[in-house]
Amino acid sequence: MMTVEIGMKAPDFEVEASNGEIVKLSDFRGTNVVVYFYPKDMTPGCSTEACDFRDQIHQFNSLDALVVGVSPDPIDRHQKFVEKYRLPFLLLADSEHRLAETFGVWKLKKNFGKEYMGIERSTFIIDKEGNLMKEWRKVKVKGHVEEALTYIKENLS
Repeated sequence: MMTVEIGMKAPDFEVEASNGEIVKLSDFRGTNVVVYFYPKDMTPGCSTEACDFRDQIHQFNSLDALVVGVSPDPIDRHQKFVEKYRLPFLLLADSEHRLAETFGVWKLKKNFGKEYMGIERSTFIIDKEGNLMKEWRKVKVKGHVEEALTYIKENLS
């Protein structure tokens, strides 16, 4: 499977969102889109990252940028996560990790000596025409949302 590269059209996708609707990337044409992949709802790092995006959402909106979170969690878990942290953006249920594989973030991970496949925390910025403009892989949560905001301010607004 081909993975997406900077400057290329981001592949369109169709996936179920936390609002119960099927969402396509092409639905967001005309808006900058921040697609962030995270390993699991309700875990400390993922909750911090989601809340950082939440707390900056007005900044993103003012730059005509939409935030979308993606993890392999099922819709019902996404809905609980959204409710618990009052997340003002959609979470996409990539349960078969097709999206993660397309973006090259479904990786072999090691934790406490165990190996397993999972999401490598990553963020992608797609411009209004649907082109992939920026990517961050192996994201460290602290300060990351500000990095993404700064990139959009300086390059896409």
